[in-house]
Amino acid sequence: MTVRVRFAPSPTGLLHVGNAFIALHNWLFARKAGGTFLLRLDDTDVERSTPEFASAIERDLTWLGLGWDAIARQSDRTARYGEAAERLKKAERLYPCFEMQEELEAKRRNQLRRGLPPVYDRAALALGEAERRHLIESGHRPHWRFRLDAGMVEWNDLVRGPQHIDGASQSDPVLVRADGRYLYTLPSVVDDIDFAVTHVIRGADHITNTGTQIQLFRALDAAPPVFGHLPLLVDETGAGLSKRLGALSLDELHRSGLEALTVDAYLARIGTGDPMEPVMDLGDLLSAHDLAKFGGGSPRFDPRELAHLNARALHAMPYGAVEHRLAELGQAGIDETAWIALRGNIERLVDIGDWWQVCQGRVVPIVEDKGFAETAASLLPPGPWDDQAWATWTAAVSKATGAKGKALFRPLRLALTGRDHGPEMRNLLPLIGRDRALRRLAGEPE
Repeated sequence: MTVRVRFAPSPTGLLHVGNAFIALHNWLFARKAGGTFLLRLDDTDVERSTPEFASAIERDLTWLGLGWDAIARQSDRTARYGEAAERLKKAERLYPCFEMQEELEAKRRNQLRRGLPPVYDRAALALGEAERRHLIESGHRPHWRFRLDAGMVEWNDLVRGPQHIDGASQSDPVLVRADGRYLYTLPSVVDDIDFAVTHVIRGADHITNTGTQIQLFRALDAAPPVFGHLPLLVDETGAGLSKRLGALSLDELHRSGLEALTVDAYLARIGTGDPMEPVMDLGDLLSAHDLAKFGGGSPRFDPRELAHLNARALHAMPYGAVEHRLAELGQAGIDETAWIALRGNIERLVDIGDWWQVCQGRVVPIVEDKGFAETAASLLPPGPWDDQAWATWTAAVSKATGAKGKALFRPLRLALTGRDHGPEMRNLLPLIGRDRALRRLAGEPE
């Protein structure tokens, strides 16, 4: 069997980290198995779906490196859903209902007061053909429900192990609205059948839907796919991420300067127990990928842990991986030597510009002891400098002034960089250069 999975977002908003979590695990599952990854845009909500959001979904997935092998749009497949609906009607599995929303809500409240589960009572099935015809001729437009079979629906979940749903505990779901629009369930199943989807990997909030959809697959004479339900991500407080999606959209993470591979590495391992380690290629995540590693708890998404992982990734990143991006940031002057010297002090790539400014741009030197600075300036070794120039120079300054440790190094750093912290001075000094060092030791702002 060739593995085929799908990621099926609705283009009604921007993708967030919860969506990316689902997309990534589908992609990794397919690639590890040598299968295919389908992007399906569930755009049947014509009022909220927009081309702009659809384009944003493709842009965000591309940023993460999650290329798709095929793409489909539900808005192109309405006729197929109609064919499936007619087939279900002929099989008497899809039946018309005429209750208004207010009537259904009243029934629900009454059932709850009586301590009964709020399950639809199938009153519409008791209507005769003449009654249905009269209601339609009177202007009532029915919505259509799928008649569930009683009994247990069982499946072996890729993530959660053996699962079951009692059909008798569920209301017959509405598949077609009174205005003729299809709800999520029918198009999703028809698409999974037509596109030969073998594995459906999605969030745990769909578990109840799975019981219904397995029945719908069988009603359409199709074998259900294998299901896997991933845990839902929560924030540091344990609250669902849905309340904070604006701050955690992929677009916002991208614009904030996070590395796409950092987001991939973090989402691939959160909740699995695997150690958080940076990766230099998406393929590095394949060998360890296993949906069975997830436990029953909800993984906590921690932006601080993500930022820390991003810094670690940059600290280990080779120059070749960032050279073209540095040029895009207007930092084409940063060569490999400068990158290696500065990368250990950045959390996001854009931070490199600040340290390059310290080396090559305007700095307000801090000279606390002019006599010490003058002595240090007189002892600067001739150029060109390598990474041993700092040790040679500070040894000479220490011998001349008697300064050691912090009393030696701090005033030199303050004069040369205007800061009391930063990359190792042995790496910075060659980037600053002798002429610039002399001016800064003299306290001259550049």
